[in-house]
Amino acid sequence: RSCSFTGFSTVQSRKLAKSLSRSSVRSRMSLKSPKAYSSLQRGAVIWDPKPLQVKKIFEALKKGLNEYLEEHQAELDYLSGRHKDTKRNSRLAFYYDLDKQIRSVERYIRKLEFHISKVEELYEAYCIQCRLRDGATNMKHAFSLSPSTKASRESLVELYKNFQECTEDMCFIEGALEVHLGEFHLKMKGLVGFARLCPGDQYEVFVRLGRQKWRLKGKIETDDSQTWDEEEKIFIPNLHEKFEIKVTELRGLATILIGVVTCDSINFFTTKPQAIIVDITELGTIKLQLEVLW
Repeated sequence: RSCSFTGFSTVQSRKLAKSLSRSSVRSRMSLKSPKAYSSLQRGAVIWDPKPLQVKKIFEALKKGLNEYLEEHQAELDYLSGRHKDTKRNSRLAFYYDLDKQIRSVERYIRKLEFHISKVEELYEAYCIQCRLRDGATNMKHAFSLSPSTKASRESLVELYKNFQECTEDMCFIEGALEVHLGEFHLKMKGLVGFARLCPGDQYEVFVRLGRQKWRLKGKIETDDSQTWDEEEKIFIPNLHEKFEIKVTELRGLATILIGVVTCDSINFFTTKPQAIIVDITELGTIKLQLEVLW
């Protein structure tokens, strides 16, 4: 068994190495380094691709983009029907106004279709590099079980190099894909706590997504309404980071931690505003209500 594998290593592994090298995504696509997306990432290149997370984000993103496409296609169909009726009735000014609306929706649909095709292209390239990387990993493991020879050592060096190249390419694609994730508009809707919230209580809410931060302070008024110093914030979606939410109560110079929770952003890629109610305390006695619009 060992002898046959050694014979395989001298020829086949070099062919694999060449095929891996030829398949480098940067030789076929113009992609920027993740450093170019410092506002989206954590400020430094982290060569640790996460294929399962990227797959979940891709599927959610594609579903959301298709929802937008369906909505605008329905709007175009409706406007086109009115356009035909108006043409028959010869109301010239209204007819031209409808014509402008139709052209605008058609342009937006073309942009959406291009956006979807670009996302699909990036993810397809990502999957290719992922499979090549897995192949290199399996080959490295197989060589490590065989007797060490000069040919096998050379093959291991080549496989390690190709593994690194595939890893790097996957990170390049992740950086490019993040640019297509859009924006999350977060709106503060207030704390919910029933008896836990009393007039005069002051709270601080801290929301973090990677390097992006939002800190706002609020007060419970005598009529049980709430006032916050900031009500809306824009976040750029991130492939790897989750929302981290921390709520503290302000009592004079002291601060009391109420709770810290994390929230995944996968469900936010949809056309409709999402009402998010998060349990801040373990028993759910204080909740935070946010609205997210993608």
